[in-house]
Amino acid sequence: MPQHDVEITISKTGEVKVHVKGVKGKACLAYSQWLSDIIGKVKGQQYTSEYYEPETKARINLQQDLKIDEQ
Repeated sequence: MPQHDVEITISKTGEVKVHVKGVKGKACLAYSQWLSDIIGKVKGQQYTSEYYEPETKARINLQQDLKIDEQ
């Protein structure tokens, strides 16, 4: 399973920079939106090369089979 990292840097002047790593495609925007809701107004935005890569979607299908030994 891919790991997503969010790197947050706060300067002495209070400027906050956020770098989302490990998220391909536009999915990183969900992290950015969540953080901007908490932190406040977005001053600027730069996309990394990961933004332009195709999104990877994983589907996990869990199934459990129970076997009971009757003796």
